[in-house]
Amino acid sequence: MDTSKTPDLFAPDNGDDSAPIEQHASQAYLGYAVSTVKSRALPDVADGLKPVQRRILYAMGEAGGANAATVFVKCARYVGEVLGKYHPHGDSSTYEAMVHLAQPFSMRYPLIDGQGNFGSRDGDSAAAYRYTEARLARIAELMLAEIGEGTVDWIKNYDGKFDEPLLLPARLPFGLLNGSFGIPVGFSTRIPSHNLKEVAEAAAHVIKHPKATVKEVLAIMPGPDFPGGGQIISAKDEIRTAYETGRGSIAMRSRWQVEQLARGQWRIVVTELPHGVSVRQVLEEIEALVNPKPSTGKKEVSQEQRRLKQFMLEQIETVRDESDRKSKLRLVIEPRSSRQSAEETMKTLLVQTSLETRYALNLTWLGLDGLPETKDIVTILREWGEFRLKTVRRRTQHRLDRCSERLEIVMGRLMAFVKIDEIIKLIRACEDQPEAKRRLQEKYKFTERQAEDIVNLRLGQLTKLDGIKLNEERKALEADKKALKEILGDEKVLKKLVIAELEKDSKTYGDDRRTLIKADERTSIERAVVEEPITVILSKKGWVRGRTGHGVDMGSVSFKDGDARYLELECKTTDTLTVLASGGKAFSVEAAALPSGRGDGSPMNTLINSGPDDVVWIGLGAADTGLLIANTAGNGFLCKLGDLASKTKQGKDFMSVPEGAKALAPVLIDGGKLVAALSSDARLLVFPMDELPTRPNGGVGVQIIGLPDKVTLAGVAVTDGSSLTVSGFKRTQKTTEIGKKDLAEYLGKRAQRGRVCDVGFRPEGLGK
Repeated sequence: MDTSKTPDLFAPDNGDDSAPIEQHASQAYLGYAVSTVKSRALPDVADGLKPVQRRILYAMGEAGGANAATVFVKCARYVGEVLGKYHPHGDSSTYEAMVHLAQPFSMRYPLIDGQGNFGSRDGDSAAAYRYTEARLARIAELMLAEIGEGTVDWIKNYDGKFDEPLLLPARLPFGLLNGSFGIPVGFSTRIPSHNLKEVAEAAAHVIKHPKATVKEVLAIMPGPDFPGGGQIISAKDEIRTAYETGRGSIAMRSRWQVEQLARGQWRIVVTELPHGVSVRQVLEEIEALVNPKPSTGKKEVSQEQRRLKQFMLEQIETVRDESDRKSKLRLVIEPRSSRQSAEETMKTLLVQTSLETRYALNLTWLGLDGLPETKDIVTILREWGEFRLKTVRRRTQHRLDRCSERLEIVMGRLMAFVKIDEIIKLIRACEDQPEAKRRLQEKYKFTERQAEDIVNLRLGQLTKLDGIKLNEERKALEADKKALKEILGDEKVLKKLVIAELEKDSKTYGDDRRTLIKADERTSIERAVVEEPITVILSKKGWVRGRTGHGVDMGSVSFKDGDARYLELECKTTDTLTVLASGGKAFSVEAAALPSGRGDGSPMNTLINSGPDDVVWIGLGAADTGLLIANTAGNGFLCKLGDLASKTKQGKDFMSVPEGAKALAPVLIDGGKLVAALSSDARLLVFPMDELPTRPNGGVGVQIIGLPDKVTLAGVAVTDGSSLTVSGFKRTQKTTEIGKKDLAEYLGKRAQRGRVCDVGFRPEGLGK
């Protein structure tokens, strides 16, 4: 690269605005990314709000004035106020943010009271803003009550005509109370909601004990508390890990009960769903089980889909939504027969639908330093505590300043009250107010503020009763001033005040926990399978079947026209098979799930989502069985059979296979100490196995044998050095054996080119 032509980004400005397109694009995208992270999608750890939410609450408070929390106003007015003064973006997105703040199924403690159609948990959208009305919720007072007491910094709005608060003086950690969700550029956040009483107590504990641990906090605040209730079934250790790292996943389950009916009949009623799951979603999932459709790219439904359909039709008579305003959520499931088990019916639904799911937790915030960061729960509470202490300190200083100003006025009036006749005579002798103020300051040593007040004083305020009231006010102001100075002068007193306010707000606005936290195992379905011998047969075109018994005469097995036998494996119906596809994906398949041996079977990709890749190997054995895995590009590594295990039909990406190459069938190590590699141009290399790395998580691997362009790895084998079999083609299938003496000639180091193996045919594989 010629660096002489590279632009100098730090060169002095010569007035030329031109720049390379790469530089301009990177700078423009960086600006966009920062704007998205800081100005749109991430909540601030201080008040727990995103900018649009903060602007909505502030605008509603300003536009509604003293009636903001008592009188409903058309949402259109508030949306216009926000757009016109503070948030120059789309009206629909602003209204959606406003609706979200009012939805009781989205917010644990809604900050806005809505009147009209504000949507539903089933995903129904709210009515247009010209039809709905809103007002600030009572709890929003904790956000806005102190905003005029010098507690926050102010910035100019987008056009510089109005001021808006940089933050709101939140009296509670609202980011934890209501949670948040956002996906900015390069980040994402998903913060669950929590119980107010628990959060307030945890925040007070961290303020008292800045070195508190996650364990101590979770003893007070054991986990999320969602608006719709539900049950958290994750173990305490799993929840603690999520709160320690700021990332994790929490298992959730719906809550249900069995209602007994007349004549021994019963039905299941689901009363609470996991957060984010709707009744409509569950009904659609059940409908998909009863009336399955083929997967993308498939012509017919899989055997598993047919089995589930049959089970659902045998177990469930009907499912309906009886939710209303009185009973709230009520999903009724009626069984086909009263003699069946309610627990077994629910087990299937919990496994196959969102009645049991996981909540991905990601505690990413804008910290007090203005930077996005994933934080643990103690850091979140500690930073909020620092913000709250600073806010109360500023509020106290503001109140002290107002108190001092008023005390100065009161002291001036008391001084004037004693000599009121002289002062009136002096003022009457002056030509104008400025002269009167100057002479009052000179003769009676009044301050400028006191002189201003006395000159503007009404004669009706000079009664004896007013003098008594002034003296009482002076005493009260002096007491207040002393108390305020004590707060500012002692950190312990300041913390005590903040904690007392937390306890007061907790009693005023707190409620009981809705989400039950009770650890339980995730629901699974165990099907009773009779242990029988079975032979798995895979054709070259990927059709698989399981024929009962061992020792099957393969000569009697028929295949489709143009297809033929590829491999067979003897196992039992209770075994779990490991499958490797040519693209490097690994899958786990239950032998009992294989189609019957009658007929031609079914395509393997109806059991696994292997896509266009072919199946190159089906294996069985103990989890610690050693394997050598390689691909035709010449890469490979060692692993164990258990490393390939997958829990889903999607499988796991185990081996990275370059484009144009494919994975080879894994080789059992079985005590061998040498690795043999054969290239497609008949070069053989033998080297010690300890030169290959072990990769339990899979990956690319290392080069096994040197391969020039258009040459591939034909096969690998593990040997003890006694003999090796080379197989290949020359018109017909041929094999040849290399003895121990001849094998020594091919010994070398890993990644070498190897020596020509003159077998007289085109090699295609190796074996012991």
